[in-house]
Amino acid sequence: MAKFEIKLPKMGESVAEATITAWLKNVGDTIELDEALVEIATDKVDSEVPSEVEGTLVEIKYNVDDVVAVGETIAIIETEGGAVEAPAKVEEITTEAPKTAAVIEQQITQVKETTNTPIAKTGASGKFYSPLVRNIAKTEGISMEELESISGSGKDGRVTKDDLLNYIEGGRGQSSVGSLQSSVGSEQSAVGSSQATVSKKSSVGSPKTTVLKDGDEVIAMTRMGKMISHHMVASVQTSAHVQSFVEVDVTNVVRWRNKVKDAFLKREGEKITFTPIFMQAIAKALKDFPMMNISVDGDNIIKHKNINLGMAAALPDGNLIVPVIKNADQLNLVGMTKQVNSLAVKARSGKLSPDDIQGGTYTVTNVGGFGSIMGTPIINQPQVGILALGAIRKTPAVIETPEGDFIGIRHKMFLSHSYDHRVVNGALGGMFVKKVADYLEAWDVNQYF
Repeated sequence: MAKFEIKLPKMGESVAEATITAWLKNVGDTIELDEALVEIATDKVDSEVPSEVEGTLVEIKYNVDDVVAVGETIAIIETEGGAVEAPAKVEEITTEAPKTAAVIEQQITQVKETTNTPIAKTGASGKFYSPLVRNIAKTEGISMEELESISGSGKDGRVTKDDLLNYIEGGRGQSSVGSLQSSVGSEQSAVGSSQATVSKKSSVGSPKTTVLKDGDEVIAMTRMGKMISHHMVASVQTSAHVQSFVEVDVTNVVRWRNKVKDAFLKREGEKITFTPIFMQAIAKALKDFPMMNISVDGDNIIKHKNINLGMAAALPDGNLIVPVIKNADQLNLVGMTKQVNSLAVKARSGKLSPDDIQGGTYTVTNVGGFGSIMGTPIINQPQVGILALGAIRKTPAVIETPEGDFIGIRHKMFLSHSYDHRVVNGALGGMFVKKVADYLEAWDVNQYF
């Protein structure tokens, strides 16, 4: 018999850790090659980890809700055959006892007397800090002492990425000492409290209390909802958002689709919606204006060779996810339609893989699907632009002809372009969205697919 380590696989260029959401097998179960072993969740997508070998599951290293770094051993499978390297020893994490007011007061004194120290993997309190948490702390200039003062929601009081982001977004408190003093006050005032309240942080980090009234309901945010919240706040704090709006006449597009949709379905086995038509026009415009197909990395601009279009898709629970159409400029309309439909189905059924949502260079969102005529979307970092497609409406419009102008009924929509004014000026942002409109208005109603 030999033992094989199942490690948490790399799941994308920016994914450093994942949360265990469900074990699909128990210790003692027989495991087949490529059989799903565990479900995991990252800040981008949920996925399954398959077994790389056949054998018997003899050890599970992490529990549900544990946060695991990429490359860590999560399970041991006993196999038939030659010797396999013994599993790496898992570092023990000291369980931290609940803090009393006296303990916190003692920590206040320690913080006052202690100088800053480097961010270590395990703090003096015994808390384990993941590589992602340590990296964020280093980037934000958070000291080891300050990190130790943050109350963690993970196993054994571990500080998770969400805990740290909440702390940063809340203003980082007045100081690590002030944070601990606040904790003392909370411990003391919690006893004998007679009024139901919900505590939340204000924009400057001080506690703000909302009094619940009869009939009010407290709903916990979902894991994905919290992640989206963090991403949106971080994007607004990072990019200087500015918008340009263009109204476009899509009458030719509407007429063409109505004319060919039945034949398209019969020949290709796919329904053609407006989305692939819009995506094709956007891909062409990005090729015309390559400085919209960029991302920001610190003080550097990354100009991307590939045009990978993110397509915001609504999930059944009301959240959004952004699958990516790779090399969108190289697809004809049939190929684009198949990609759009496939990703939309996978998103609704929860079947997106980590690769399906990686590598986007520009994002498109369809606010018109919810009845909105326009919107001001938030940029999907580290990209620099996002285009919102408004609802298509019949409107009276002035039509110019060689014989003169007249009023007619036209199909029109608004394109709302949000872009990062740090690196995209108004001229480029405006010309890009106008080029998308030009491609749509010039649509040939006599073309075939």
